[in-house]
Amino acid sequence: MTSVRRRSLIAAVLAAALSGVPAYAQSTEGRVTGVVRDSTGASVPGATVAITNAATGATVTVTSSSDGGFGISVAPGVYTVTASLRGFARQTRKELKIDAGATATADFALEPQLAEEVTVTAMKREQSVTDVPFSIAAPTEEVLQARGVDNIEGVAANVGGLTVQNLGPGQSQVAMRGVSAGQIVRDQPGVKEQVGVYLDESVISLSLFTPDLDLFDVSRVEVLRGPQGTLFGSGSLSGTVRYITNQPEIGARKFFGEVSGNTIHEGSQGGDAKLGFNAPLGGRAATRIVGYYNHLGGFIDAVQPDLSVKKDVNSGYRAGGRAAVTLVPSDHFSITPRFVYQKVKMDGWNRVDIFNILANPFTTTRPKVTLGPRQEFSQLDETYTDKFALGDLTAAYHSGNVVAASITSYTYRDVLVIRDATSLTASVTGGNIGLPPRVYTLNSPLNDATTAKVWTEELRLSGGQRRFHWVGGGFFSHTRRDYGQSLPTTGFTALSGIPTKGLLAPTDDLFHSALGYKLNQFALFGEATASLSDQVDLTAGLRYYHFKEDKTQFFDGIFGNDDNGTKLVSQPGTVSANGVDPRLILTFTANEKTNFNGQVSRGFRLGGINDPLNVPICTPQDLATFGGFANWKDEKAWDYEVGAKSRILGNRGSLNLALFYMDVRDLQATVTAGSCSSRLVFNVPKARSQGV
Repeated sequence: MTSVRRRSLIAAVLAAALSGVPAYAQSTEGRVTGVVRDSTGASVPGATVAITNAATGATVTVTSSSDGGFGISVAPGVYTVTASLRGFARQTRKELKIDAGATATADFALEPQLAEEVTVTAMKREQSVTDVPFSIAAPTEEVLQARGVDNIEGVAANVGGLTVQNLGPGQSQVAMRGVSAGQIVRDQPGVKEQVGVYLDESVISLSLFTPDLDLFDVSRVEVLRGPQGTLFGSGSLSGTVRYITNQPEIGARKFFGEVSGNTIHEGSQGGDAKLGFNAPLGGRAATRIVGYYNHLGGFIDAVQPDLSVKKDVNSGYRAGGRAAVTLVPSDHFSITPRFVYQKVKMDGWNRVDIFNILANPFTTTRPKVTLGPRQEFSQLDETYTDKFALGDLTAAYHSGNVVAASITSYTYRDVLVIRDATSLTASVTGGNIGLPPRVYTLNSPLNDATTAKVWTEELRLSGGQRRFHWVGGGFFSHTRRDYGQSLPTTGFTALSGIPTKGLLAPTDDLFHSALGYKLNQFALFGEATASLSDQVDLTAGLRYYHFKEDKTQFFDGIFGNDDNGTKLVSQPGTVSANGVDPRLILTFTANEKTNFNGQVSRGFRLGGINDPLNVPICTPQDLATFGGFANWKDEKAWDYEVGAKSRILGNRGSLNLALFYMDVRDLQATVTAGSCSSRLVFNVPKARSQGV
């Protein structure tokens, strides 16, 4: 009897213990459930439901079932739940509180898709495109794929007011609203960009060499028109472009990829192979890794001195990848380290020659060469290699309605451009000096080498509630950029008898330069939006900036130094600037579908130090015309803008209108210094850009 009682007691204890296991598990989590329907009440299967913890920013996703239902267990907390599906406008439920052991409901009735209904972070907080009180475009991943866009030049072809001067992948100069420095300024590396380019929160723009990143697994591209100096600083004088990538998703496992091919009429073939995956790393971490390879077909043919033709010389490839990990060690803290690498290798240029001094009987003893519509004359391969690496770390701490964020980044860039400068060299050796054809037709490549290392740190606080939002912080960057040119013309001294060895330049290097730049930037910024009434919002912001740039430069070789072998040409210097960039925006909401806004803002671009003229090859007239311009001044622009945004056609379309007037002072324009084979930056006292 006793043993029976013992067995009964043990069984009761085990039953209680076993029954307590699920009870304990249930008590430590809550659950989100709901149904996704359309505006008619019909179930919507296949919708993506994202559940984001308001304290950590961590997101888990589920897909609605055949009856539109969904459900998932999460840790207790306050969440934002968003439902989205192509063809429908995204819908969000905010501040959904989920308690341990309880179930919260989030039902959705999705409206027809509005093309512009995209969530952006142009003001350092999430807003709909139609709610951002200035001119912005944000083509999404789906739109870009449908239009075959995979780089910044393609984005420019689909976004009004954005233009790109392009000499090939990775060699682009971005302009917005017609405010441009003019010609491409690869060999004037002191010039700063007029449009800032960001990968998520990290700045990646670098004068001419805006990285030509592949847009695979990019959620959207935000194009912010007009000065954005208040929140994005120098380099955003006329606008900002932001690549917003898809972030690691906690709790989601997915694979995705693309394969495509193409051919160019009267050119060669190209193709893409891209692959990516997202994987959970336990319950509080996830990783997302993507890789891609693009073979870029060519369409330019190069006629050689022996009249043979090299076909499609501007072909090449672009390959790279991104790897990110999101860690959420607590309900209030998240951290995302990331590494990005890309290499671009091109075999030639997107260039067409109309006339070449080495391909006609007027300046040489050669017969005339008639070039076709997509042909150039060259005797050397003109390759371009661009290696880009970025490591960044984003950390965020949430406490109530306040978010503290830190964004640290390090960028490394290594660019080598080789140009066939034989005709340029011949204009001096054959034209100015009068040497025979066997000398002036020697191969003469011009090698442009750039390396850049950039550290940045931004510390930011943001917060607010329904009627008041604010953001403020500090920014620091340190840039070290080294640039050099060499013009090796093998055999020149032996055939001409002219000594060419200098203090830096080796024998037969007719031009040699070494330039170093050290740029430090410090800024404090803040911006706030207050709802003065149910219909009127006022946004005011200010950025204080301090810049200092030190430049060292040395020139050698018989083309750049009239005392070659004795001393070096040097023109070092320092430029600095302090100032403020303000922004004031007034928004009037006429109704839930229409708002009007007016804006006044200011942009800024740092000045710099010109290279000295190549005195040995300058004519006296050009020395008088272009001499004496050692520096160029800061460029500043005031932007005045009014606009309207409205949803139309029953939320199936939108109408966005902006009228702007930009008053630019001391516009930085790059000019060629005549016979000196130099480029200088001049300041145009006044300029304006206006449009709709």
